[in-house]
Amino acid sequence: MRKKEDKYDFRAVGLAIKEARMIRGLTREQVGTMIEIDPRYLTNIENKGQHPSTQVLYDLVSLLHVSIDEFFLPTDNLIKSTRRLQVEKYMDSFTDKELSLME
Repeated sequence: MRKKEDKYDFRAVGLAIKEARMIRGLTREQVGTMIEIDPRYLTNIENKGQHPSTQVLYDLVSLLHVSIDEFFLPTDNLIKSTRRLQVEKYMDSFTDKELSLME
């Protein structure tokens, strides 16, 4: 078993997950049911920066469309931030007419 202390502060990722969940209008209970975790576990990830398992992290970011590149590969010129991915996902539901209004 690993004896090293975790050095990565996961709180920023937890906050991004929480924000994405709230934008989608999902409760912790709903997300917990969808990815089969206890809502208290999700609370700890979101609010305390608890390190989730790799599978839980994958399930959360896939379900909520959160880009974790900005947290694990910080650069000044990120290709797509979480916010950009969320906006793009929202825009997928627009008609061509609605999209043309944005131009």
